Amino acid sequence: MTQRSSDEVRARAFGAILSNAFIRWESLVTIALTAILFLFVKEPFPWWQDWFWLAAGAIAEGALVVSALTDPEAAQEAVSREFESKYDLSQIRSAVSRQRLQSALEYRRNMLKLVRRHQGAMRASLQQTVADINDWIGHMYDLALHIDAFDSNELVERDRKMVPQQIEKTRQRIERETDPGVRSELENQLKVLEQQQINLEATINGVKRAEIQLESTLSSLGTIYAQMSLLGTKEVDSSRAQRLRLEIQDEVSGLQDTLEALNEVQAQRLELR
Repeated sequence: MTQRSSDEVRARAFGAILSNAFIRWESLVTIALTAILFLFVKEPFPWWQDWFWLAAGAIAEGALVVSALTDPEAAQEAVSREFESKYDLSQIRSAVSRQRLQSALEYRRNMLKLVRRHQGAMRASLQQTVADINDWIGHMYDLALHIDAFDSNELVERDRKMVPQQIEKTRQRIERETDPGVRSELENQLKVLEQQQINLEATINGVKRAEIQLESTLSSLGTIYAQMSLLGTKEVDSSRAQRLRLEIQDEVSGLQDTLEALNEVQAQRLELR
């Protein structure tokens, strides 16, 4: 997830926290109690004025809102919900890919629980580790979409069957053709068909690699979670946490390479068409 996407998630999370602060039961009770006192309790003291109830209610409500906004646990939960809302798993048609993404999000939720067990520098380091995992899951989601796009592409399946036949027929026509101009056109057509076949094979192999990458990435995510669960609270473990981040960054780089390869092959196919 890019810095801009991360900022957008945090902005939406802040809005969600603020909204929830006004509808939590404590706020509703405060508002209701303020209204009752304002309407029915007149001058409990000689110096009391009705608007004092409104001011007191506003102060109490403000304190509740501030407590909600400054609660790190609530903030983390809101950011987590907003992050997961970015990835609509119902859009993933492949049941296998969808299950892997569900498992990845579950690992992330459990990692957040592990983060809350730590304090200070270690906690900050592990929070950054989870932020790196966000990039990891984002790339997994993109891979799943690419796999879906391939599985649902009837043109690719049709071309896989027809292009080899067209290549063979074109070669036979070249062998029989005596006119130099027609023969040249057929040879150009053959080059285009052969390039199309190369691109088709690259697409098929790329999707196979994407499926393998998705599976291996989930396994790596499980390994990272297991390593995080073994981290202690001592500062000596900060070096282990740093190694975890480096492993995650390497995995994200591998996912990015796979996505770029798929996009490049797709661009070549579109250009050829």
